[in-house]
Amino acid sequence: MATPQPEELEPEGTEGFKVGEKKTIDEYQKLDENDASLRKWKQSLGLGTGTPISDPSDPRKVILISLSLEVDGRSDIIIDLTQKGALDSLAKKPFTIKEGATFRMKAKFRVQHEILSGMKYVQVVSRMGVKQKMQEMIGSYSPNTTDKPEYEKKFEPETAPSGMLGRGHYEAISRFVDDDKHDYLMFKWSFDIKKDWKE
Repeated sequence: MATPQPEELEPEGTEGFKVGEKKTIDEYQKLDENDASLRKWKQSLGLGTGTPISDPSDPRKVILISLSLEVDGRSDIIIDLTQKGALDSLAKKPFTIKEGATFRMKAKFRVQHEILSGMKYVQVVSRMGVKQKMQEMIGSYSPNTTDKPEYEKKFEPETAPSGMLGRGHYEAISRFVDDDKHDYLMFKWSFDIKKDWKE
């Protein structure tokens, strides 16, 4: 089986988009204080509300807390990324998705120290030599505060393959990366498409 390679996880760019100049939180706070539309934009990022909760001893800009698989009528399958060995377990133990089921992934994360610009989730799934790439824009976020201690992003719904050709074992590599090409998490995982959830 052709396992997806990390270089296949490069995020697709948006034509004509250029990453803006880096600014500190303070610079954003003072930026055009009299401009109503800019004030609204800063509020949408959560700037200026609550007390910052960034940990000065932790240099990470993004802390991924959990990944979940959400299916209507079923309990979420949750991977707690704060637990030691969570990613190793994910790589070794495939989880089951029922064929034809509609599901969505969701990520919980925390931002600290500075504004996160344009984080994306990129995934390459491989089965029997055929690879499929998917990208989901997560967005831009300000550092978390006491008013908003974490963020949750629900991805677009997907439908699992079905039928004899769709059932089987799938390998995947996923990556969280921002506009500046900073990686926050890259991991391998796998899943099995089966006739039923408990098969």
